[in-house]
This record gives sequence, C-alpha cells and structure tokens, in this order.
Amino acid sequence: MNLALTVLEIVSPVFLLAGIGFAWVKAGFEYRIQFVTRLAMTLAVPALIFVALMKTKVDLAALGQLTLASVVAYGLVGAAGGLILAILRLNQRTYLAPFIFGNTGNLGLPLALFAFGQPGLERAVVLLAVSAVLSFTIGIWLVAGRGSFLKILKEPMIGATLLGAVFLWQGWETPRFLTNTLELVGQMAIPMMLITLGVAVARLTPGRVGIAIGLSLVKLVLCAAIAWGVGLAFQLDEISFGVLVLQLATPVAVTAYLLAEKYGADSEAVAGFVVVSTLTSVAGLPLLIALLV
Repeated sequence: MNLALTVLEIVSPVFLLAGIGFAWVKAGFEYRIQFVTRLAMTLAVPALIFVALMKTKVDLAALGQLTLASVVAYGLVGAAGGLILAILRLNQRTYLAPFIFGNTGNLGLPLALFAFGQPGLERAVVLLAVSAVLSFTIGIWLVAGRGSFLKILKEPMIGATLLGAVFLWQGWETPRFLTNTLELVGQMAIPMMLITLGVAVARLTPGRVGIAIGLSLVKLVLCAAIAWGVGLAFQLDEISFGVLVLQLATPVAVTAYLLAEKYGADSEAVAGFVVVSTLTSVAGLPLLIALLV
C-alpha cells in the first residue's frame, strides 16, 4: 500500500499537468504551442539545467560515467530497434529515431525529480543533454539522411549544459541575486513542458495505431531492459541507475513527429507512435518506478 501511494505521488503530478493541457485544447481554448515551446527551450530549460549542474553535489567523474553509460545504452537501443524494424519490415526512416529517443525533457525531467528528488533532476539534465546531442546529429540523419553538428552549437540547452559543467568543475557560483533569478526562470520549465505535452498530444492525428501499439510495448520493455543491464554493467549508484532506466524508457517525444513532418517521413505514423506510446507510459512508467524506488 505504501509503495502504491509513493508511485501515485510521483506520477500523478506529471500526468495531471499533461491532462490539463489536453483538456485545455479539447475545451477550445487558445494555446500558442510554438511560443511556449520556444520560451521553454531557449530560456526556462537552459536556466534549469545550468542551475542544477552548478549546484550539484555529484562529482564530475560520476556524471561522466553516467554520460558514457547513456551513450552505450542509446547505441544498444538503436541496434536492437533497427534489427526489430528490419524483421518486421517497417520503414527505418519513419520509426527508428522515434524508437531510440524518448521524451527525456517533458516527461523525463519531472519524473526524475519526483522519483529521486533534486539529485535525480541533476542526473536527468545530463541525460537530456546527451539525448539532445544524439537527436540533432544521429536522429536527424536517420530521418533526413543528414545531420547538423552546427545546429547543436546553436541550442541554448547545450550551451547551458557546457557552462554548467564548467561551473561545476571549477566550483564557481553565480552571485546570489542571479542564482535566485535563474532558479525562478527554471521553475517554469517543468509545468510548461508537461502542459505543452498534453496540448501537443491533443492536436496530433494518429495513424497506423495497430503498429504503434506493438512498437510502444516493445520500446518500453526493451529500453528499460537495456538501460537496466547497462546500469548494472557500469555499476552506477542507485539514483543514477534509476534515472538512466527511467529516462530511456520514456515514450516517443513530440519532436519526433515534427522531424518526420519536416523531412518527409510518414508523419501520421509517427504521430500514432507518439500518442500510443504516451498513453502506454501512463500504465508502464508507474510499474517501472515501483521497481526502482
């Protein structure tokens, strides 16, 4: 009973906020998703990442180990996903990138925060940065046949990660007034991302739902299993282990749909994958959290 209550306390705020965004759109209210997303990704999320890294008590060696473990895990997920799609004769260009990269921002950050507290958030922002770098290079290449390393350098989130790592390495801190300001700005990120997730899911038109159901279940189980194995192999500490498993098991990000639409992949099929995997996570992630906390 106590475990069930703990899991409920962790996941309820996440899915309730997403539900608010979903209900908001279905009620016919205006929501300028492009403006809110830009505000979150260029201001709120970078501030959250920078402050989390600057104030973290985890040493750089532990964060480096987690970074390496996450790269290995993503590589294994990519190899396994490519093999599964080949066996099923599904289009790799449409499905592989969404299969590999989960929603480490909108869902991963708040789940890590609520499940493992501030230490969990500090580790989750590292995984978010790794996921972003891989998405803007390998992810775009898988969908469009080309990547963009220069695009990474223009992302405020990546700059905030690098700057935060420098401050952590040197033991620097910003003046208190600036830290307080950045913390306030960063506090906007999680609620905005969750509400926006609900809005985006509400506006998607899913296609190929049958395939999406099967792939969503396989993605959830396979990603969690691979992350679990990699975490054990790297002997990660308890919180890093839990965050790695949780972040890799997150459902398909809405950005996968945007990339499919931009580069001419089957965007309706990806939309179905996004919606179904997100709905699957409502049941799957609480079960996973029950094993981790």
